[in-house]
Amino acid sequence: MATTTIPRKQRAVQLVGPDRLQINETKAVFEPGPHQVLGRVEVVGLCFSDLKLLKQFSGHARKSAITTGIDPVALKEMPHYVPGDKPVVPGHETVVRIVKVGPRVTRYKVGDRFLVQTDYRWLPTAGSNAAFGYNFEGALQEYVLMDDRVITSPEGESMLIPVPEDLSASAIALVEPWACVENSYVEKQRQTLKDDGRMLVVGETPVDKSRAHNLRGKPRATTFTTADKLSELKDAACDDVLYFGSNAVTVEKLFPKVAAGGLLNIVQCGGKFGRPVVSQIGRVHYGGIRVIGTPGSNPAEAISAIPATAEIRPGDKINIIGAAGPMGTMHVIRDLCQGVPNVTVFAGDLNDERLASLQTLAGPLARRFNVALRPYNPQKEKLTEKFDYIVLMAPVPALVAQAIPSAARRGIINIFAGIPAGVTAEIDLDQYIEKQLYFIGTSGSVLDDMKQVLAKVIARRLDTNLSVAAVSGLDGAIDGLRAVGTNLMPGKIIVYPSCRGLKLTPLTELADTLPLENGHWTRQAEESLLKKFSNP
Repeated sequence: MATTTIPRKQRAVQLVGPDRLQINETKAVFEPGPHQVLGRVEVVGLCFSDLKLLKQFSGHARKSAITTGIDPVALKEMPHYVPGDKPVVPGHETVVRIVKVGPRVTRYKVGDRFLVQTDYRWLPTAGSNAAFGYNFEGALQEYVLMDDRVITSPEGESMLIPVPEDLSASAIALVEPWACVENSYVEKQRQTLKDDGRMLVVGETPVDKSRAHNLRGKPRATTFTTADKLSELKDAACDDVLYFGSNAVTVEKLFPKVAAGGLLNIVQCGGKFGRPVVSQIGRVHYGGIRVIGTPGSNPAEAISAIPATAEIRPGDKINIIGAAGPMGTMHVIRDLCQGVPNVTVFAGDLNDERLASLQTLAGPLARRFNVALRPYNPQKEKLTEKFDYIVLMAPVPALVAQAIPSAARRGIINIFAGIPAGVTAEIDLDQYIEKQLYFIGTSGSVLDDMKQVLAKVIARRLDTNLSVAAVSGLDGAIDGLRAVGTNLMPGKIIVYPSCRGLKLTPLTELADTLPLENGHWTRQAEESLLKKFSNP
């Protein structure tokens, strides 16, 4: 049963085609089916990932249809399942309160308040996985439907995380992007051949099978072939691809053979490619593929250089490119506060005003944790340092190529910004392999990441509200999404769907009317805003 009157119609932001956003004033509020719950959206944060969906629409890897993992009949019972060209409500950084539950739902009750984990990794699509705000309707609406058969993992874990009442909705919702940042550092890297996986071993001439032995891991099947026969093999079918040689054309043909989560191990055997290699760098982020190599002849040398995680290390010189944007700021704060000794964080951005704001925000944290912070504008200052860790905050393939010569030996290059899965770049793999560099890319976060970040927020060890730059109701949400695309705001934009008439408003315009704390968003400011703008 519901605790309040639930309307039959609601306001919502819908994406109806590539770059086509609209406000739907009369979108249906779905009646929960037997396995479903209806939540009232308290708040939703706008994300750069929303922009990728906006531009790609049905071409986005997470907007496509689910291929397995759930009964197709069940999907037909879900009006909020909107793959392909169907209009979608974006928005995935959210807090909801349950207002109605279906008769077969026992796990949730009316009045419960939850942080939403939006990544359904056990429900694969052709190029990624299902997700809230992509092929399931998201939170840029007043009420959102969710299905227990979707939001429960195969292990029985719920994607709805209970949250306390004494935290602002904004602080809770921002756990999601902070968890995405956290995941990009702590995701465990596979340091062996995949057990029960499929391995492909390729050479320009037939490879002695003994060269692929004595590697840790137990693939269930291994195929040996030569470069001239690659066209006979299926794409995305191999968990480990082991190549002996230095023919750039062969490597370019090998990238498509690597499965999601797969490993491409390039053993150059003393040779060189001699030119940049067209590489599927978009799949590093969205497909989770990894690229390693050795200039020598032993594939185990390449595997031994794989880091356990992509965590920053003592003494690292870290270069965050695009550091003063909303997500870049989170990386800066995270790395300053991680407690790793003797690191230096170089924070690059093209906007001096945003850099100044970042310095004001992050400077005290750097001093508190005794870490060096070096903001810089790359148009005015050319760095000559070699970096142990590079974080790329813009989905620009050229930045990936440029990171390689500026990286130190054993450097990690974190392709955080989601370059579309099909995008390639010409990469100097000779230098990449010689330096034993490592591309890392992660998409979204896992439940444990969100729980860890939430625990920090609850314990007051992390104030996620530090990243709020502006607030809005649905009336300003489209402007907010456009502002994300143009980097108009130096931090996150938070949307309150219940705030009728609230346009996109920077915090700087609210300092005299709401109880901000040193210019930062607070729970008290949120309460005052809701009281002022929400419907009675």
